[in-house]
Amino acid sequence: IAMHTALKYAPDFAHLDYANPDAPKGGAWREAAIGTFDSLNPFIVSGNRAAKVGDYLHAKMLTRVWDEPFSLYGYVAEAVEMPDDRSSVSFWLNPKATFHDGSPITVDDVIFTMETLREKGIPSARTAYGNIASVDRIEDRGVRFNFVADATREAPMLMGLMSVLSKAWFTQNPLDQPSLTPPLGSGPYRIASVDAGRGITYQRVADWWAADLPAMRGLYNFDTLRYDYFRDTGVALEAFKAGDENFRREDSAETWVSGAYDAPAVEDGRITMISLPQYRAIGMTGFAMNMRRPMFADERVRRAMILAFDFEWINKTLLAGQYKRIDSYFANSNLAARGTPEGAELALLEPFRDQLPPELFTTAPSLPSTDGSGRNRENLRAAQALLAEAGWVVSDGTLKDPSGNPLVFEILLVSEKYQRIALTYVDQLKRLGAQVSVRVVDPAQYLSRLDGFDFDVIVDTRGVTMSPGTEQALYWSSRSADTNGTRNYVGVKSAAVDSLIESVANATNGDELQASVHALDRVLLWNSLYVPFYYADRDFFAYWGDMQRVEDVDPLYGTVIESWWQGA
Repeated sequence: IAMHTALKYAPDFAHLDYANPDAPKGGAWREAAIGTFDSLNPFIVSGNRAAKVGDYLHAKMLTRVWDEPFSLYGYVAEAVEMPDDRSSVSFWLNPKATFHDGSPITVDDVIFTMETLREKGIPSARTAYGNIASVDRIEDRGVRFNFVADATREAPMLMGLMSVLSKAWFTQNPLDQPSLTPPLGSGPYRIASVDAGRGITYQRVADWWAADLPAMRGLYNFDTLRYDYFRDTGVALEAFKAGDENFRREDSAETWVSGAYDAPAVEDGRITMISLPQYRAIGMTGFAMNMRRPMFADERVRRAMILAFDFEWINKTLLAGQYKRIDSYFANSNLAARGTPEGAELALLEPFRDQLPPELFTTAPSLPSTDGSGRNRENLRAAQALLAEAGWVVSDGTLKDPSGNPLVFEILLVSEKYQRIALTYVDQLKRLGAQVSVRVVDPAQYLSRLDGFDFDVIVDTRGVTMSPGTEQALYWSSRSADTNGTRNYVGVKSAAVDSLIESVANATNGDELQASVHALDRVLLWNSLYVPFYYADRDFFAYWGDMQRVEDVDPLYGTVIESWWQGA
């Protein structure tokens, strides 16, 4: 089934284009992870989950493919059916589907999973499965989920993405607490060993029941997957160059070109470095301002914060000129708002005209820019004017409100990755008279503060797909603004945003989706919620030895690591 577009693969397809069905099995994959972990339970808010535990351990009803915007193919369910109005979805379980202990996956397991995650799962699961009005059994292997009247059109897709849990195992091992006990799974790997907080190893299931499914052939080829945890990316890079890890995804374009990878193993060919194009929507990364804090409740203050960020100078001096500016919550895609609203997009915005800034209807969204010289005077003057309009004036070198309270806030970080950017930004804010500090905390404290919205400013990355849907409600809806554990970190509460989220989730075709996303993007941009950062339009990988992949295919979402294999 597909969300909006036609399916790429016919019912009798043999394998995915980006997978090699003849790829040999074997080899060991070793990759670094940053931070720490204290849980093997990816289904609840509490705890810091181990790398890939939700991806490789538990099979889903259907599997997503990465060369289509949002399509699902058979996995635990060998067949799926939904009516045109998407008021229900029915699944028939594959009779070969089993857990790792050999017990069959049953309809009881499916219903138990839905009921348990609806009650105890992460907010996205509680929201998705809260759309179910009733459940019908269809003989021995079938189950139908009937949705409430106001469920979104994405509801059947979300049920397809549900991981299936063992009722027997999770009845004996309740789901509502973090745990380091390896759970019973049904996916391509089982947990082989756990070194709490330091590393986790997965072992490929040799007789995995799903290995020959069309959407799985040629995937999950390495015998073992090892994730070692490091304090920061710099230490992890040195471990990779020393051969302690054999694969690395480099998320810093400036590190890639800076000479940080200079090593004898690169020079003599033992380490291969490749960069691959990517065409996926980038989403938003930037300084997210918590509007629950009084100083950021005023849009003029938030806009002043954006004006103070000199991207051109930062890109030139700190980032080796390798990046493009993020100018949309759906950057690098045709979902980004451009120009002024018209047609279907304008019709969606019109009912909220009196709640939106007039400029939204007459001016294309854009970000302030500079000449890259480091003299951001014009933008800083504009920022000062906005702050003054909002009641903030400089007194004795300090920006103060009418009551004499200084503008003081903290940028909270979980690693040193963006520390240079934050400190450079602080220097610009000081020129406005703001008193800003940067604090790096450990992952456990960071997650706790995020879950309780206990911060002023963070660096947030808001990933998106080419088929946005109900996850936007967790990001931006009024309801999620007051729900701990959701990702509405900035605290958006807007009737216009709430309505546009529904339009996105209920779009029936690509044109409706594009108009709805354009409108949502435009409103978010004009609300000045984030100080947008930057992105690279390529992905960077380095590896030891002879790792191989299907080289003549570049999937929509970038290379699929699960399709790689160990060469001779």
